[in-house]
Amino acid sequence: MKIAYVFPGQGAQYPGMGKDLFDQSETARSMFDEANRILGFSISDIMFSGSDEDLRQTKVTQPSIFLHSVILAKVLGNRFSPDMVAGHSLGEFSALTAAGALNFEDGLILVYKRALAMQKACEIRPSTMAAVLGLENEVVEKICSKVDEIVVPANYNTLGQVVISGTFEGIDLAISKLQEAGARRVIKLQVGGAFHSPLMEPARKELEQAIAEAPVQPPRCSIYQNVPAQPSTDPSVIRQNLIAQLTHPVKWTQTVQNMLHDGAGRFIEVGPGNVLQGLVKKVDRSVEVMSAQITP
Repeated sequence: MKIAYVFPGQGAQYPGMGKDLFDQSETARSMFDEANRILGFSISDIMFSGSDEDLRQTKVTQPSIFLHSVILAKVLGNRFSPDMVAGHSLGEFSALTAAGALNFEDGLILVYKRALAMQKACEIRPSTMAAVLGLENEVVEKICSKVDEIVVPANYNTLGQVVISGTFEGIDLAISKLQEAGARRVIKLQVGGAFHSPLMEPARKELEQAIAEAPVQPPRCSIYQNVPAQPSTDPSVIRQNLIAQLTHPVKWTQTVQNMLHDGAGRFIEVGPGNVLQGLVKKVDRSVEVMSAQITP
């Protein structure tokens, strides 16, 4: 049985995140101190003592989740032994760093640049996202393609759950059509922009050079990336997929299906929350899922 380690994305944050790591591990304390130095502000204070509102700022959210995940993987030591890894959106950077494709500093700097670039893109064109429950992927795709505004599938989260991204007008038009088509529920999300859509093109352009120049090494195991949902260990392919990820959908359902096909029998979520465990279970109820724990 192969073990897949998966890393969460934006939305998994919570006040107090990472404080248990800081309290229990000298390695964690050193890495949090290093992160504060790299970023030029005390992100650990915001993670440990900040409010929900503080943590919802994209420039804080993304590096906070990255740090929680990567530091936890480091503290696990030899117990972090993946046969394969994947990360949901932002989590892809955590997975790559934990698996040795990026060093800690380079990974954190890229994540922070990504967060700032995405925040800027959100301010250029007001936009949002919505979760669609109870429709086939093809139905959602067809309806989005017929809306005379920017609206596209952004996250294929699990069977029967697709998140769409677009302008406010596009999302409203799509919601009406999706409900007519029989969607069980359509829920507008409390996010600051249309992630993984053409509206993130300014962020893609801004980040392209930084990713192209990043010293990516072959990871210790295959990473199943969001855009192709296929495994890779090739640094040039990894870079291309990281750049494309900003404007293309997260194929999480397809990623989980491919990991299962390739022998994954246990999925361990590394980072805050347990959202990915629930998504994996909805793809295959028989598979074993759990959270990474710092105590045996």
